[in-house]
Amino acid sequence: MQTVFLDFGSVTRGDIDRTILEQATSPWTYHDNTAQEQVMERIREAEIVVSNKVLLDRAAIFAANRLKLICVAATGYNNVDLAAAAERNIPVCNVRNYATPSVAQHTLMFMLNFACCFTEYQQLIKRGGWQTSTYFCPLNFSVIELAGKTLGIIGYGELGKAVARLAEAFGMQLLIAEHKSASAIRSGRAAFNDVIRKADFITLHCPLSEATRDLISEQEFNQMKSSAYLINTARSDLINEHDLLQALYSGQIAGAAIDVLKEEPPINGSPLLGYPHPNLLVTPHSAWASIESRQRMINLLAANIRNFLHNKPFNQINLSA
Repeated sequence: MQTVFLDFGSVTRGDIDRTILEQATSPWTYHDNTAQEQVMERIREAEIVVSNKVLLDRAAIFAANRLKLICVAATGYNNVDLAAAAERNIPVCNVRNYATPSVAQHTLMFMLNFACCFTEYQQLIKRGGWQTSTYFCPLNFSVIELAGKTLGIIGYGELGKAVARLAEAFGMQLLIAEHKSASAIRSGRAAFNDVIRKADFITLHCPLSEATRDLISEQEFNQMKSSAYLINTARSDLINEHDLLQALYSGQIAGAAIDVLKEEPPINGSPLLGYPHPNLLVTPHSAWASIESRQRMINLLAANIRNFLHNKPFNQINLSA
């Protein structure tokens, strides 16, 4: 079947094996990226369209007369007009649970950076501070151990559980947050506000919805320990960025680490990118991006296509969502 990948460059820099895709179906057309004005022309004759982040809107979907399947090369699918796909009876599928080890280790990387004052000591060395130190080890910054510290996990799906396993290996204590608006606390969970107040590190692994938008804002920052660190590798709008900056500048919290911004890439800038101190770590949405993770995503994408063609169950999205 004629298959078009609109933004293959978003998942590879020449380090991904695409053989499994071509074993699932053929022929393929790979585009490194596709501008919005190019979408309709590039998918006009396609039977299967693959997109990571390129928008497939109503006009594009209805212009592709031969289209039989839309594959999202990611878990999130807000770049596809599901209603338009449903009207045309075109199934939409995504890939799930492919980046868990990569995101989990990235979360621990953030925690270890803070615990070891890695950024501060690297900057000290570059300034010549070790070279001119009186002692063999300059103790300018307070290193702490993760062992014995409390990690609050908000969002306890596959990612949250993977982070929990790694944290336990470091000897951390775990607090698993109940939903913020919950009227009852499930076994093994702790009240949301208790997690906010007690945790030394808080990590977010929940989906973005109207219920979770601004999940962490001024009220939560006011409750956190002044020694607490906040980590977000999930969705940017889980945290109120203005309130986060206020909490950092005022010392309400010890630091934060962010892998997601409202606009990616941040071509219009971001207030977070202008923060000048090393207790805010920002990475370019790279938590998911290990080569193993990206290859798993391609393998799962191929499995989706293969199963669709053989009328087997695949990761089809509920088009009424």
